[in-house]
Amino acid sequence: MAQATGPSRPQPATLGDVARLAGVSIATASKALNGRSQVRAETRERVIEAAERLSFRPNQLARSLLAGRTGTVGLLTSDLEGRFSIPILMGAEDAFGAGEVAVFLCDARGDAIREQHHVRALLSRRVDGLIVVGSRTDPRPSLGRDLPVPVVYAYAPSEDPSDLSIVPDSVGAGRIAVDHLLACRRTRIAHITGDPGYCAARERAEGALAALADAGLAPVGEPRFGSWSEGWGRAATAMLLDRHPEVDAVLCGSDQIARGVMDVLRERGHRVPEDVAVMGFDNWKILTSAARPPLTSVDMNLEQVGRAAAQAVFAALAGSPRSGIEPQGCRVVIRGSTAPLS
Repeated sequence: MAQATGPSRPQPATLGDVARLAGVSIATASKALNGRSQVRAETRERVIEAAERLSFRPNQLARSLLAGRTGTVGLLTSDLEGRFSIPILMGAEDAFGAGEVAVFLCDARGDAIREQHHVRALLSRRVDGLIVVGSRTDPRPSLGRDLPVPVVYAYAPSEDPSDLSIVPDSVGAGRIAVDHLLACRRTRIAHITGDPGYCAARERAEGALAALADAGLAPVGEPRFGSWSEGWGRAATAMLLDRHPEVDAVLCGSDQIARGVMDVLRERGHRVPEDVAVMGFDNWKILTSAARPPLTSVDMNLEQVGRAAAQAVFAALAGSPRSGIEPQGCRVVIRGSTAPLS
């Protein structure tokens, strides 16, 4: 379950909620609610029934803003695997609303020339706006200031401060991760993370070290930077235990690294979480749920990044463009690898 942050108000149902209840994709749910002919009658009825049960209503802001427009937005990504772009797309589609805005997804595959080709193609289709999604959180070149439509950068910020970038708060994520371990009464905390060439690795370490300092603690050894892999997690943990057998928690820069850490702890006879708590980043469920015990991880709230990017496109279309970098909060998803000490 997610770490509690206080009382919460019921949230309006989203297109994603309707799709999940009906057992269809978001694209199919959108087509069904918009009366498209490509959807079978029984599927449409199931989607409409799900929407009624959830009291789902299409986005009225989208409907009013898109009067006289094409009702399309381009989402340009460089994330081949979809691990980051797909959740962002889902969040954006939820915000755009069923049938109100269609999203064209283009994959530049990390190629600047291909990216420019996709931008020209999307503009030729008269899209109303663009959301540009990076494959990592490092700053990326701007598409420029002369484009005829609003552009919002998501996950990877633009190098141009006059652009608007919606990003996860990686420093804050490092802080809340350590705060959780401290709440579990861990005080001898080590940090094993990925490539220092990645902004995410540096910022997560920065936040973790700041939270430890605020608690009057020092990390067990220096942060260990390496690759984003289980192999690095295993190698770094072996070195850590040889030099600092007193460690009682390991904060890992990714879920892959955390899996390697847990392997070595198990081989060395250390129980997780009784002897050493382990925590990852990214909340990649194929890894967190298969770990034994299940892995506590920091979720970067990528769907919220997508929703915020879509809302920023709406704001720009309504005449209120913004600029700068807007970090979005992350959350801790607590599982068995960090159970508090009894």
